[in-house]
Amino acid sequence: MDILGSLNQGQAVGRDQGPEFVKCSRKGCQGQARFEVLWNNPKVHTPDRLKSWAACEEHVQYLQDFLVARSFWKQTVPLG
Repeated sequence: MDILGSLNQGQAVGRDQGPEFVKCSRKGCQGQARFEVLWNNPKVHTPDRLKSWAACEEHVQYLQDFLVARSFWKQTVPLG
């Protein structure tokens, strides 16, 4: 699976951003993601299904905290 390609689909690539640029998933953030925050909503997804959000250094803790509060967070790993 091409995680960088799948996370970047449908996102405009700016002139400062190359094809490897992955935008942070935090609403309104245009920063480059450095982490992948993995999560699962057990009411909706099977246990083996993992969803992911891309996170920049500034928002990785915010996104993790959001998911932890809902018991959805599984793991955070470096992107790519």
